[in-house]
Parts: sequence; C-alpha cells; structure tokens
Amino acid sequence: MADRLAQVSSHLSTTHSRGLLAGEVAIITGAGQGIGRSTALLFAKEGAKVVVSDIDGEKASAVVSEIKTAGGEAIAVPGDVGAADFPKKIVDATVAHFGKINHIVNNAGFTFDKMLHTTPDDAWDIIMNIHVRAPFRLVRQAAPYFRLKPEARENRSIINVSSTSGLHGNVGQANYAAAKAAIPGFTKTIAKEWGPFGVRANTVAFGLIFTRLTAEKSAGVSIKIDGKDVALGVPTPTTPEAASKSPYIPLRRGGTPEEAASAVLFLASPLAAYVTGHTLEVTGGAGI
Repeated sequence: MADRLAQVSSHLSTTHSRGLLAGEVAIITGAGQGIGRSTALLFAKEGAKVVVSDIDGEKASAVVSEIKTAGGEAIAVPGDVGAADFPKKIVDATVAHFGKINHIVNNAGFTFDKMLHTTPDDAWDIIMNIHVRAPFRLVRQAAPYFRLKPEARENRSIINVSSTSGLHGNVGQANYAAAKAAIPGFTKTIAKEWGPFGVRANTVAFGLIFTRLTAEKSAGVSIKIDGKDVALGVPTPTTPEAASKSPYIPLRRGGTPEEAASAVLFLASPLAAYVTGHTLEVTGGAGI
C-alpha cells in the first residue's frame, strides 16, 4: 500500500509542471467539435499526445493544427466510428505514430430523435451502432495495449460518454436513452475485467451542455451516417436564459464544452487513480 501511495505521489509531483497527462497518449472520438474538441485541447495542454478523430476530416485536422500551434502533439485519424474497419484503423495509426495507448475517450455520438411509436428500425439501429457497438469494438481492438504486464503499466483508462437521458430516460429519445443506459454496464464490466491490469474505466454522464446537439434543430445542421442525413439539435432548445430560471438544474445554467472536458480530464488523470467503475454526472445538479 505504501509503495502504491508513493508511486501515485511521485507521478503527481513529476507531472505537475508538465501536465497531468504528460507523455501519455489519448484517442478521442468525435473530437472535431463540441465536447470532443475541448477535451482534445485540454488533454494536449496537460501534456498528452492526442489522436483526434472525427467523421469530418477537415474539422479533425483543424483541431490538430490548434494543438500543434499551442506546442502540443497530435495526429488526425478521421472516420466513421461505426465503420467496420474503424477500430483497427485508429488503433494501428495511434501505435504506429506514438507507440502506445493510455486513454480512450469514446465521445462520438449524436441524437436521432423520434417518439417511441414512430421510431423506425434504422433510427434505432444507427444510434445503437454508434453509441454502444462502436465503443465496444474500439475498446476490444485496443485490448493488447491495456492488458499489460506489471512492468509495462502506466496510467491507463477508458472513459465512455453517457447522458442524463441514459440515466433517467427522455421523451422522444427511446433509442438514445437505451444506448446511453448501456454505457455504465459496459464500463463497469471493463473495470472488473481489466482492473487487475491496472486499467480504470469510468463513465461521464452529461446533462445540458451547450453544443450543436442541444442547439435549435431548425438551424439545419446535419450529419451523414450510412448515407442518411440526420438532423442535429432539438426542436425547442433550452437557452441560457431559460436554464437560468429552470428549477430542474440547481446551478441554474447549462454547462460549457470546456467544463465538460474538465470532468473527462479528471477521470483520465492520476487525480482519479482510485476511481473506477464510476458514473460521474456532470449536470449542474439535474436529476438529483
């Protein structure tokens, strides 16, 4: 026990001046914008070498440019996380460039809202593929770089993104709520199976974070998945003004992508060295 405490203390002290994730390698999906982008920038600021992935290659490259301009290290690996070849593509590219993987942040996702009785099979299947099957396949592909012998172990973690919809359900989101509800169970299983290898696995469940997914749907922003255009946003978004008066958010405001990223950083960092199998709710108190 004393040796482990000394190890953690030493890691914190030696990385403090260089960043909480100094020298570590992180794959972040959906990192071209929103929470993913903020997470990539923050991880890089804290010393991580970041693999920026997004379905929009131009946006992924733009984030890499931001990181490099600030003095960090990053590469872009664009692609659809739901594609059959994606896990091998990104894991191989990461290891070829950086030689290892310390963290995976399964952040990529979107909503495809319909009322339960009008939800077609494809709207259900697409959401399940991106939010459940894709994280599973990526983590499985990366297994050889996490299930390591004691002498090869460093700080390593898996962080899977869920939502208050997954914790409490939400009108018009049967598909999304079901997919996000699966994440804590998947994460806890990783924590139990890979804990003996020193790997931590945690879920972060976001509430109202102001991104394109919580913006006005009439803005016309969409994403192309499996050849289909999926409209993003919500019909009646919660504005900052409305959030300030909403009794369901104790802090009376929505969160920023930067605040969301800070929660992800905590879970990845040595500050959470004894935290695994946990679901961290980043909601401003909504749902309590």
